[in-house]
Amino acid sequence: MSNEDFAKNGRSPSVHVVLQAKGGVGKSLVAAILAQYHFTRQWPVRCFDTDPGNATLAQYKALAVEHIGDLIRGGVINQKGFDPLVEKLLTGDSASIVDTGASTFLPFWNYVLENDILPLLENQGRQVFIHCVVTGGQAMADTLTGLARLAQTLSQKNIIVWLNEFFGEVREGGKPFDQFRLVQDLAPKLVGSVLIRKRNPDTFEDDVQHMLRARLTFDEAIAGEEFSLVSKQRLQIVRRELFEQLDGLGI
Repeated sequence: MSNEDFAKNGRSPSVHVVLQAKGGVGKSLVAAILAQYHFTRQWPVRCFDTDPGNATLAQYKALAVEHIGDLIRGGVINQKGFDPLVEKLLTGDSASIVDTGASTFLPFWNYVLENDILPLLENQGRQVFIHCVVTGGQAMADTLTGLARLAQTLSQKNIIVWLNEFFGEVREGGKPFDQFRLVQDLAPKLVGSVLIRKRNPDTFEDDVQHMLRARLTFDEAIAGEEFSLVSKQRLQIVRRELFEQLDGLGI
């Protein structure tokens, strides 16, 4: 799709930043899903990975990810190293997806807040969405705390929560996520949520994990020869469910 077609469809350039202080909860998975969603819808998109040590998103060759790796100086994150990334986010007509690592979360977000990066992006016609992962299981409390602290720094309705049930259902006292007191308190800032739901570990989960370990996109796995026809059918089901939820958010 050309930039002219992009404009005709009424889609202004958007910036999607995946954030969560807790590591190992699926931030790169969320970024990869977002990128594939844009590619499948034939919307122009650029992907950036800011993790200096474990650049998972950058390992997806099909996504043409740019690794912003020159960030460490004297053993610590040099925040001015984020300047070139922001310059890229401010130019062009495509959507941008930024995957942040656990080690870059605090320096990056401090940089964003201190330099008024969100107003800068918005003043340049960029619609900004903040994607935060919440998991079930033992990490649920930590990820909910991370969501709450992130939301405290935001004033607009631009947060999308990804519920990753790989480690267990996201439930509290028998209540689903949308009935959590925290969710009710944050309602003015929440665009909505996307559920990555727990599935049969012998079938769906095994296929998805195989795909993720190989750093393949859904399209690559479904078109390739590594998966059986039934496995491809399961991957199509998972992709369709995720993309339909994103369609519902209108991003």
